[in-house]
Amino acid sequence: MIILHADTNHPELMRKLEEAGHHNIEGCEQSRETTLENQHLYDGIVIRSRYKIDREFLEAAPNLKFIARVGAGLESIDVDFAQEQGIKLFSAPEGNANAVGEHSLGMLLSLFNKLNKADKEVREGLWQREENRGIELDGKTVGLIGYGNMGKAFARKLRGFDVDVIFFDIKEGIADENARQVGYEEFLEKADVVSLHVPWTEETNQMVNSAFIDKFKKPFWFINTSRGKNVVTADLVSALKNGKVLGAGLDVLEYEKASFESLFSNRKNVAMSAADPIPEAMRELMFMPNTILSPHIAGWTVESHKKLAEVIAGKIIKEFGEGDKP
Repeated sequence: MIILHADTNHPELMRKLEEAGHHNIEGCEQSRETTLENQHLYDGIVIRSRYKIDREFLEAAPNLKFIARVGAGLESIDVDFAQEQGIKLFSAPEGNANAVGEHSLGMLLSLFNKLNKADKEVREGLWQREENRGIELDGKTVGLIGYGNMGKAFARKLRGFDVDVIFFDIKEGIADENARQVGYEEFLEKADVVSLHVPWTEETNQMVNSAFIDKFKKPFWFINTSRGKNVVTADLVSALKNGKVLGAGLDVLEYEKASFESLFSNRKNVAMSAADPIPEAMRELMFMPNTILSPHIAGWTVESHKKLAEVIAGKIIKEFGEGDKP
């Protein structure tokens, strides 16, 4: 097969496909328009998130047999139309689940022990021990919303702590030795920590809002390593101010560009001036001492970079076999 690679990925991906007899075309410098013009030439396309694969794109690709996204979700693809066209879809949530689990745990421990705040203060010459007294994870109830690859990875990382790990998921009967499945009401009653592990869909869009937060029986800590648009930032900021949310670790933000490559669509770096088009909620979030922010890197480790490539290559080869080897 002739396979277009629309984004840069670990070289192991191309190597494995070439070794299996398939022909790779490097198109990471190619615009979406140019790709559209030549799309009839390709049997498959490998993407990350550089541009959307919508109906227009798919209609221009009569020979397309598969789309592979080197990542966990498929939100940049018109999944329904692709499936109508008989196009196979591959993603690789297994490839970076461990990285996301570790990042979630790191954020949680940093929040509980005020590590980012304390580090900043010491560098400024401040030695404030009482103000930076932490709390321990042991004895807490950690609640996961979504128990797929990412949620399960986080639950595995929590096994060394004396915690009760619970989860809520629309799928039933998926509990394992690392976490127990509970109903929605029990989740709202018991969670001390809420960690989001769901895709971005119509159902999950802006699911974490004031109404959602107010349903919890006690204040909680919040971690989001899934998708930024699952959270209404202004409502989260209000909850952080009134104490309903005790602290937040956010690897993803509502204002991310769809490609995940920059925070806002018109810039790669955010200058801190009043003239910048930064929403007020985001500006407030940036200066809150009980928040930790990272630039969508939870699944972005050295190891996951290679593992994602290996998973995608394996799925393509398993489905389509080997090509014509030289």
